[in-house]
Amino acid sequence: MLNADEYKGWVGVFDSGVGGISVLRALVSELPNESFVYFGDSAHAPYGEKTPAEVLDLSQRIVERFMIAGCKSVVIACNTATSAAAAQMRATYPDVPIIGVEPALKPAVLATPDGTVLVMATPMTVRLEKFQQLMAEWGSGARVIAVPCEGLAARIERGRLHEPDLKELIESLVGSYAGKADAVVLGCTHYPFVIDQIREVLGDVPFFDGGEGTARQLRRRLAACDLLAGQDAQGAVKFLSSKDTPEELALYQRFFTA
Repeated sequence: MLNADEYKGWVGVFDSGVGGISVLRALVSELPNESFVYFGDSAHAPYGEKTPAEVLDLSQRIVERFMIAGCKSVVIACNTATSAAAAQMRATYPDVPIIGVEPALKPAVLATPDGTVLVMATPMTVRLEKFQQLMAEWGSGARVIAVPCEGLAARIERGRLHEPDLKELIESLVGSYAGKADAVVLGCTHYPFVIDQIREVLGDVPFFDGGEGTARQLRRRLAACDLLAGQDAQGAVKFLSSKDTPEELALYQRFFTA
């Protein structure tokens, strides 16, 4: 539970678990003077294999807690939660900059306009309308192949990223595309943590994820709302989790500093 005004003036960031920490790292790099409170909903991970209604309900509860805690902005550091909940959250809190993340299909297609772009994402992200709209807008130039990577986010959530079973899972999901993809979009914020393992399976191709774009958008929105921290502000990062154990919070810290 977050206390009233406990994080007044901070930016709230959330994901179903550790995945959004890849976005958090981009946020801290882009905005080192800002303070971020990160909430990982690890007790309910992964979101990508739940229903849209379940993800919306979980997201609403987290954003409400951020609002009670006094956060000035919210970053939905999860492709699935962005698709399922961002529009409703913006309607509920119209005066709060709420930033989402989406698969970086546009830059991937622009970089390889005549090539094959492989999009790795959770099953729900691939199914939802937001991704279908993205495909309709940017999927006509290149050959875009969307692969629902069931089980991968849940496996990354457990840590131990160099175990043989993780590479075997990646091989089973995308191994048939080895040597056939000209670019890979990491459409789940968990996936950047296993980019080396994916590269071992698919080959040395360009990878694209939404972290840096999300960080730039947060800067733009905070500036537009006159909410940017001053250049002399001392930034901070605080980790919270619905799976509130010392082991889980230590795992978050390891992912953040990896």
